[in-house]
Amino acid sequence: MDGHLIVLLPIAAVWLAAGAVADRLPRLDRARALRRRTGWLLALTLTGLGLTAAVLAVGLTSAGATPVDRAAAGLGLAAGPALAVAVCTVRRLRRLRAGAGAFATAPETPAPHGLRAAGAHPLIGLPVQVTALATLPPVLSAAGLDLAADPRLTGPAVTLGGLAVIAIGVRLALRHNRLAERALPEATATSARAARPLHV
Repeated sequence: MDGHLIVLLPIAAVWLAAGAVADRLPRLDRARALRRRTGWLLALTLTGLGLTAAVLAVGLTSAGATPVDRAAAGLGLAAGPALAVAVCTVRRLRRLRAGAGAFATAPETPAPHGLRAAGAHPLIGLPVQVTALATLPPVLSAAGLDLAADPRLTGPAVTLGGLAVIAIGVRLALRHNRLAERALPEATATSARAARPLHV
């Protein structure tokens, strides 16, 4: 096993786990479970950010060809979405965890639709899941499947990656809108549904 694959595997595993937890977050209908799972996601994202930043920092300060340097070169694609996680997602997760904590005094307290809509916000799930996707190409390359080496594979791989990001974004936006509409007062939601056909 290559040395930089050993460096990349834990980072990819943490980000993939964070992406899976973020995807299931809006499905939780109990405030205590939502608070606990938000804490897990916050811990995973902070761990992923710490590992990614550490590898990138070592790669920038080192001029050699060590395994960490090669891992840092592969993680360049993940740096952008990881920065979005640090700027947008972490702050939203802290607020979501605090909000769920206010309702989590009893184990079976339902999670309000507003909290579930906040958990479904694209700025929580999308940066985490895109970062997880961006860690896969360097792992595959380190494992011997270098998509950039064959021009016949590079184009389809980039296209599939772009389509996957668009699909994730659309899915998260639709789910967030559905939960946000449920969080509206009944009269507001009814009037909004009644007025919708007028804006064709």
